[in-house]
Amino acid sequence: MLEALAAWPVAAALRGSAVLYPLVNAAHILGIGLLIGTIAALDLRLLGAFRAVPLAAVAPMLVRMAGTGLALAAATGFLLFTTRPATYAENPAFLLKLGLIGLGLANVLLLRRGEGWRAVLAGAAPGPTVRATALASLLLWIGAIFAGRWIGFLQ
Repeated sequence: MLEALAAWPVAAALRGSAVLYPLVNAAHILGIGLLIGTIAALDLRLLGAFRAVPLAAVAPMLVRMAGTGLALAAATGFLLFTTRPATYAENPAFLLKLGLIGLGLANVLLLRRGEGWRAVLAGAAPGPTVRATALASLLLWIGAIFAGRWIGFLQ
């Protein structure tokens, strides 16, 4: 399967272009920035920063923006992965990054399914469970960033 991905014409075009790969890589960084920037803003607000900003007003917008960043980062990340799938599949930092992203997404689901999130959207102050989830979110996504940067040093 990894060989088929590497042989995919889009992967070959990315490997062979002096322009296409950097553009996709830049779009990946843009997606990561949008994702992490909005997650950090929301998590910090849930943890008590920026108290003048009503959570009920900004949380839905930040969640949508984070989703957009995630979609862009995932799509471009997949394209970048196809350029050397066997190499990435063996890279411990890449595997760690994927694991941290998976945990980050599970954390989002945990938060969104809880009563505390619905209460925050209704105007209540974040409770201890919501705050713990926000702290875990910050740590997981920052960890994914570090792991992603580490990939290039383990090739």
